[in-house]
Amino acid sequence: MGSYRNNENVPPIMQGSPPAMPLPRTSWDEPPWNRWAFQHVREIVPTVEVWRGEGPVRALPRAETNLDQLSVTDSEGRPTTLAGLLDETYTDGFLVLKDGKIAYERYFNGMTPRTPHLSQSVAKSVTGAVFGILAGRGVVDPNRLVTDYLPELAATGWKGAKLSHVLDMTTGVRFGEAYTDPYSDIGQVDVASGWKPVPSGTDPAFKWPEHVFQLILGLTETTRPHGEAFEYRSIETDVLAFVMERATGKRLAQLVSEELWQKIGAEESAYFTVDSAGYALADGGFNASLRDYARFGQTILEDGAGIVPADWIAETRNGVHGSNYSASMPEGSYRNQFWIEDPRSRALMCRGVFGQLIHIDWDSRMVTVKLSTWPDFTSVAYSVATLKAIHAIADALA
Repeated sequence: MGSYRNNENVPPIMQGSPPAMPLPRTSWDEPPWNRWAFQHVREIVPTVEVWRGEGPVRALPRAETNLDQLSVTDSEGRPTTLAGLLDETYTDGFLVLKDGKIAYERYFNGMTPRTPHLSQSVAKSVTGAVFGILAGRGVVDPNRLVTDYLPELAATGWKGAKLSHVLDMTTGVRFGEAYTDPYSDIGQVDVASGWKPVPSGTDPAFKWPEHVFQLILGLTETTRPHGEAFEYRSIETDVLAFVMERATGKRLAQLVSEELWQKIGAEESAYFTVDSAGYALADGGFNASLRDYARFGQTILEDGAGIVPADWIAETRNGVHGSNYSASMPEGSYRNQFWIEDPRSRALMCRGVFGQLIHIDWDSRMVTVKLSTWPDFTSVAYSVATLKAIHAIADALA
């Protein structure tokens, strides 16, 4: 069964009691099921709370402009409106902050301001920001070896790698990021993290990892010297998280709560998915509300707002740009678990498969958040059209 856009008929996924179309455990993150599942992850897999604390909520004043009819281009380069593009790209929530004020906010597909939404690899940037906070206090040191914190990894491909290599995804560790291959390393993460059962029909002799750290310990090969080249590999973020946990004696969800979520004035508690060993999936298991993702982005835009060290953010915006980073960003780069759009604006981006995005632009003083449920893991056409639309919004609000 194919997916559906917001303007099309919605199948009765998980509706009724018992539901007429119950979610398949083996493919909940695939279309059309992801259109329901990404707003209901804690009903599918085990999770742990990222508490917002008891402090005040950061106010987001409203200074709204109706941008529904703003002229943009669709994924094929044809003229359309912003409302049309949001529908074409399976949007669940879209929010623009200009100077810290809500300029435009829209919800679709049953999402509300309180609804938590899976962020996929946006979680990497959340994890990277907390690492930056700890590094600023000297709790962790990017220039030290991974094995200084996790000596068990001396028998893996991370032997000799610095934490800075892990942050920038430039270690030489062999890790396959083929999302559609269940035997790939990222496919095994699905099983190890508790997201999926062992796929039916797979080789019964194949040894599937029981949890994420066990998978990490099994990654013993390298393909190049550490620091030689960038290669996007989700597992690097999990190594960072285990380093942070070992250095502090606290679990990742507690660290994100205490160091970040409580301090940015989040309106809602967030949550992570957890594996059988209680590990919160740093590389893609974070869920939060649309406005709280925007608050996180605004904190970064304000050079850390006294929460994330300003020099850490300045370093993050200085990546080595080239042609081997992202097909949708020919001048892009990657640094400290954030994407950098180009060497001129040095706008930071948090990106996740199926269309998750936080775009942070100092030139326009604008934060844009898009939560989506694309029918495919990645789409260069959707990504390019979205970035062009964000630039058009910046021009309209200038």
